Amino acid sequence: MNTTNKTHWDAVYETKTPNDVSWTQEVPQTSLDFINSFNLSKTAKIIDIGGGDSKLVDCLLSQGYENITVLDISAKALNKAKKRLGPQAHKVNWVVSDITKFKPDTTYDVWHDRATFHFLTSPEHISSYLNIAKAAVNGYLSIGTFSDNGPEKCSGLHIKQYNENSINTTFKNGFDKIRCVTENHTTPFNTIQNFVFCSFKRQNN
Repeated sequence: MNTTNKTHWDAVYETKTPNDVSWTQEVPQTSLDFINSFNLSKTAKIIDIGGGDSKLVDCLLSQGYENITVLDISAKALNKAKKRLGPQAHKVNWVVSDITKFKPDTTYDVWHDRATFHFLTSPEHISSYLNIAKAAVNGYLSIGTFSDNGPEKCSGLHIKQYNENSINTTFKNGFDKIRCVTENHTTPFNTIQNFVFCSFKRQNN
């Protein structure tokens, strides 16, 4: 695990509330729309990459999904989510891991990532992520990153911007693009961040 990144994100989640961080969404509607567009059963295996203390897991549970994994590099982030969910937390599989070092022991029908992939800026880390995703996904991938009209940094870290074409090029060896949308996200402190979200189907090869 990248201890520098782990220390950074543990500090973020230890010192900040949801209203202090830009990515907070009360209802992650775009993510939910993409996941529901795949028309899968409620027993579909869904993994949320870099889920932190996002409320996506709350929403998926309320919709009846039964097989949810949340992965994050920060145990402190996941502990916040567990505390918020209370008794429902036992319904979720919690994984503490650097995504570039993740070794899944199963495959997933849906791989969801909102705003984790864009933190990978080196070719080596991007390649590791893509190889892990190709091995772990047997259905669909939904990914959201800052667009080329979005911020260049987040939480003090440099990110890699994408647009529809560059995301498609990045994932085309293993995944077929279904659709992409751009969206303005309003942060808790009323700034605007432009995202690009794309969904993909795993290729059968």
